[in-house]
Amino acid sequence: MSISTQYDPTKVEDKWYQYWMEHHFFHATPQEGKEAYTIVIPPPNVTGVLHMGHMLNNTIQDILIRKARMEGKEACWVPGTDHASIATEAKVVKMLREQGIKKRDLSREEFLKHAWKWKEKYGGIILQQLRKLGASCDWSRTAFTMDESYHRAVIRQFVDLYKKGYIYRGLHMVNWDCEAMTTISNEEVIYNEDGEKAVLYHLKYRIKDSAEFVTIATQRPETIMGDTAIAINPNDKRLRHRIGKKALVPFINREIPVIGDDYVDTDFGTGCLKVTPAHDPNDYEIGLRHNLRIIDTINPDGTLNDKCEIEKYIGKDRFKVRKMIVKDLKAAEILIKEEEVITRIGRSERTNSVVEPKLSLQWFIRMKEISRRAHQAVMDDEIRLFPSKFKNTYNHWMEKVRDWNISRQLWWGQQIPAYYYGEGENDFVVAETQELAVEEAKKATGNHDLTAADLKQDEDVLDTWASSNLWPIAIFDGFNDDCFDPEKGKIDKSKNEDLNFFYPSRTLVTAPEILFFWVARMIIAGYEYLDEKPFENVYLTGIVRDKQRRKMSKSLGNSPDPLDLIRQYGADGVRTGMLFSSPAGNDLLFDEKLAEQGRNFSNKIWNAFRLIKGWKTTGDAQPDINREAVEWFTNKFNKALTELEDHFSGFRISDALMTVYKLIRDDFCSWYLEWIKPEYGKPIDRATYDSTVELFEQVLKVLHPFMPFITEEIWHELKKRDEKEAIVVAAWPKAGAIDNEIIKKADLRFEITSNIRNIRNNKGISQKETLELITTSGAMDVMSVMDSSTNILANVSAKSNAEKPSNAFSFMVGSAEFFIPVPERIDLEAERRKLEEELNYAKGFKTSVEKKLSNKQFVNNAPEQVVETEHKKLADAEAKIRTLEERLSEF
Repeated sequence: MSISTQYDPTKVEDKWYQYWMEHHFFHATPQEGKEAYTIVIPPPNVTGVLHMGHMLNNTIQDILIRKARMEGKEACWVPGTDHASIATEAKVVKMLREQGIKKRDLSREEFLKHAWKWKEKYGGIILQQLRKLGASCDWSRTAFTMDESYHRAVIRQFVDLYKKGYIYRGLHMVNWDCEAMTTISNEEVIYNEDGEKAVLYHLKYRIKDSAEFVTIATQRPETIMGDTAIAINPNDKRLRHRIGKKALVPFINREIPVIGDDYVDTDFGTGCLKVTPAHDPNDYEIGLRHNLRIIDTINPDGTLNDKCEIEKYIGKDRFKVRKMIVKDLKAAEILIKEEEVITRIGRSERTNSVVEPKLSLQWFIRMKEISRRAHQAVMDDEIRLFPSKFKNTYNHWMEKVRDWNISRQLWWGQQIPAYYYGEGENDFVVAETQELAVEEAKKATGNHDLTAADLKQDEDVLDTWASSNLWPIAIFDGFNDDCFDPEKGKIDKSKNEDLNFFYPSRTLVTAPEILFFWVARMIIAGYEYLDEKPFENVYLTGIVRDKQRRKMSKSLGNSPDPLDLIRQYGADGVRTGMLFSSPAGNDLLFDEKLAEQGRNFSNKIWNAFRLIKGWKTTGDAQPDINREAVEWFTNKFNKALTELEDHFSGFRISDALMTVYKLIRDDFCSWYLEWIKPEYGKPIDRATYDSTVELFEQVLKVLHPFMPFITEEIWHELKKRDEKEAIVVAAWPKAGAIDNEIIKKADLRFEITSNIRNIRNNKGISQKETLELITTSGAMDVMSVMDSSTNILANVSAKSNAEKPSNAFSFMVGSAEFFIPVPERIDLEAERRKLEEELNYAKGFKTSVEKKLSNKQFVNNAPEQVVETEHKKLADAEAKIRTLEERLSEF
């Protein structure tokens, strides 16, 4: 059967993925005496579809797990999805709206039926897509954060932390998402990097029984009906005489005190601060200090309520009221001026709605005490972060950790296991089940006739992160009845075979933006329940950006569909393309040309395979030149493998790929195969052929984690193998001894050869034309490494210890000078004129670009990309000029 001239991934990838699945190569079970290597996938939202960030993250995870599997470890990569409360509920609400159904017209049970139906239909899409990438997950272990066992773990954690005094219910200022109608955490509030335009409105507040007034500057005039004081810094000599007086709120004329408080910045605005305790966290703190009244004028959906006291504003959206009230303030001559400013405006990460600070009764976890061990573990490198620069970020967050609001006003998620038996703020019990809650309520009330009908479960669900924090434990059913002790609040992992073997996991690969969201909270849970870290290493990837450094997004239209890329360039091409520019922790500047480079690399490997398979063999003795080539590449491979292991140990995955890439492209394809390649139509000796196949197999093994599909294809085509003799489970190579002297000698030969090839290319001399290579007596130390391999690679006839020829091209290797006599057919004068013409043109082009870049108007007004292109033109022109001048100097 003939071998295709080009590698076609579309005919290969599905075939081999199915083969791996059928033979259960990805499945892992506890094995006595075997080392476990566990990775838990950062569970993508059940609403998600594959994007470039997933591609990068999961490619890295797959590389690590495939290498571990080949190293003979019991490699377990656990996949799964997160129920994503806010995102999923928003999707279901939208779906129902399209069907003419409103959420408020449904009972909780009816809504959840629709939500589960949606999840079953769409929830597994991203996991199916990961298979196209080649993800070698143990799919039999696929988890979901609302599976029955996982749900039980989350509820047990809540009950346990409540019993330990970590969870409490309290009235606090929270971040409110008016669109999703729920609280969100501080970490879920996002800000535009460049800020947003806003208006600072300067308003007059009249002093009671006086014609005087104070000037207030606010961005939120729609909240003035909730004002309960005006604050002035007592050290402000301009205004402190106002402290103790009464002011009147515009329109409603409510009397409010003018108070003194150090929080007021005398250099910002007017020096007078309107205090609205219900709608600003800082105002709330001032209100507590001065025992101010709290007036909440905004409904959960962002409309104004009757506490604003102005009929025409009631029921209207806060931003619509802002426009209305500004118009009214102007008409009443209360608005003095409007000042445009750039400011930070907090938005919900999920809905992009402007976050409303709101006073609300919610559930919280006291974080200071429970997070101490998790903080110390990272600072002491018990858990290592890669890159280590993120330790500072982690330390900053953990030192300033605040109580965590864990309740969300949603229906999709784990419903909080608190049951109310009365109307009082503390008339509730916390229990795993309704049955246990009844028993607890009987004890609390002394009413032994109390039944389930007398209890009402809290309507809220838990924050998604308050369930995914158990991911490394719950996926192995760590909270089951056998191993979780509710009295001690601890897990005995020796009673759970999977947990005992696979926990802690080895490496977590995730994004820096969820270092506190998720990573820190998993560490907290690990120490709280197992007195053990959940993972040893945390590899933090960068953000995938386009070549203009913009974050990829649908709105910008700069985010390619990963599946389209796979169809065009193959999964292996895309995987390597992602890693060609992905240093750990730094942003990845993705250009589709990188995937093209990955595809071209696939073709390079495929052509090497075709070349080797096309050779005929003979029983002749192995020539010394071939023996030396095998010896050299063996040493080169061992050196590359040592370097590769060092990169892996430091999680320099891109560097690891480049080591393999150069080993194959440069050392194996460009040098080794050229070195041993027999003359056209002639056979190769059997010993060299067998050694070459053996070396190629070793190369394929170290490439496999990066490019699993093409390596599996070639592995099986290279020679006949047993059904289960797959590269996916082949033994990872071990580095042997390295003879650096052999490598050093070969490097000198290759440098000489490269210089000769450059002269051929520059002068238009055919590679088939044999050239004379001359060295003088001063180059004898370099000539000592030259042998027939150099003659073959460079197609030269070498002559040493000769006189310097009068008409020759020359080059230097170290301190040795080499000469190639100019073939008679080359007209040197014509060559010189041609080079001079090219040089003059290049200098003229350089001058025109410099003139353009010296024009400030052009530089300041032209698009950034255009200016960047001109700078590149200048750099290219300068490089060309240097090359031409060097070539002219040879004459």
